[in-house]
Amino acid sequence: MADLNQEFDVVVVGSGPGGYWAAIRAAQYGLSTLCIEKDPKLGGTCLHVGCIPTKAFLHNAEVLDTFRNAKEMGVDAGPFALNWGQVQARKDQIVAKHAKGIEFLFRKNKVQWMQGVARWAGPGRLEVAANGGKQTVRAKNIIWATGSTARMLPGMTADDRILTNVEILKLGAVPKRLVIIGAGAVGVEFASIFKRFGTEAVTIIEMLPRLVPVEDEEIARELEKAYRKQKIGVETGARVAGIEKTAAGVKVAFTNAGGQDQVLEADAVLVAVGRRPITEGLNLEGSGVQMERGFIKTDGYMRTGEPGVYAIGDVVFGTPQLAHVASAEGMVAVAHIAGRAVDPVDYGKIPGVTFCEPQVASVGLTEQAAKQKGLKYKVGKFPFVGNSKATILGSHEGFIKILADEKDGTVLGVHMIGPMVTELISEAVLGMQLNVAADEIMGTVHAHPTLYEAVLDAANSVYGLTINA
Repeated sequence: MADLNQEFDVVVVGSGPGGYWAAIRAAQYGLSTLCIEKDPKLGGTCLHVGCIPTKAFLHNAEVLDTFRNAKEMGVDAGPFALNWGQVQARKDQIVAKHAKGIEFLFRKNKVQWMQGVARWAGPGRLEVAANGGKQTVRAKNIIWATGSTARMLPGMTADDRILTNVEILKLGAVPKRLVIIGAGAVGVEFASIFKRFGTEAVTIIEMLPRLVPVEDEEIARELEKAYRKQKIGVETGARVAGIEKTAAGVKVAFTNAGGQDQVLEADAVLVAVGRRPITEGLNLEGSGVQMERGFIKTDGYMRTGEPGVYAIGDVVFGTPQLAHVASAEGMVAVAHIAGRAVDPVDYGKIPGVTFCEPQVASVGLTEQAAKQKGLKYKVGKFPFVGNSKATILGSHEGFIKILADEKDGTVLGVHMIGPMVTELISEAVLGMQLNVAADEIMGTVHAHPTLYEAVLDAANSVYGLTINA
């Protein structure tokens, strides 16, 4: 139990990736630290209904694909089938293990924590509703890390047929027909998951002109080509008119890119149209914290307009809603509180990773953004069809694309689609952090045969010196 008689140096509200990282680092810096979590288990959205269970599903789908293609690899796998109960059980075991892991890390680092719902109660004070009562917590510094929740279409409520990222993880069976509204990371990942799990008809409806709208246009085109090959329906430039429940499931009415009204019938519909910050009820209106559309405004050190109050993660205005961004922001906030030297997060060097099939990863400027900035750049591209390890794996789709400054070759952005690119992007992220040029990547020896050799080939391509294509 937390000792609430003391005044804590730092109180973190929320135990997602941003919150628990911040709490542990604060304790490592010798600051008395309390974490307040509204749910009975630590870990937040990412661990319980976000990144981790979703990627567990994705790994199950990859294993299933391996069995489907086993004969091509010279393995007679015999009859096999998806055991949905075991898929769910394994996902739950992974989540439970890591929730307990955070509890262990808190004990190890002497971070106190309590379950409760916190709200601002004036400078240096929080009111926490817990165990049917209310308690006051005193803090020299407060970090809001309350995260976000799925946005829902107007007038709709999530249930067993109209789903968000929460409900879709709890389905009792794999649906035969699934409509997905939204083609961001959540939408395309679940499309990939359930198509491979055996859903007969998966259709993505996206209002914008392409899938994964934040990614480079060439990447989006390649992903759409791959999805159509997998017989995943793609309706971009389309607007949903309404969702109607039926005896058998749902009807989704939409207007396609050509202006034609259409209706899709399905067992369920996943609404994946973005996320909204969890700031309602925090009572911040009475503080110096400035808000924008429900988000909290901060400076580069994650300070709000209220002295001693910080915010990190999905609640912050104008920053990417990514777990690793929240963690990085937590490190900045805590270092600033502790009086340590620290640089603000460089949001231009944040990796984006999407675990669909084929995988998508990127860092830095897209080609479209570079054009808008008026930058002069060169492009190097290398297709995985020319990579020997990709041939061994039987995964040839996709390419790596590098944008480099025309004058000195400094890498401006790297965009990938293909096998294991969510891991391969790390070289590009580190390179951009160190402001490397494409010719420095060329001069770096890459092991053979590996997938990451494709990064070397893409760098060679910047200068028209590709070896393997």
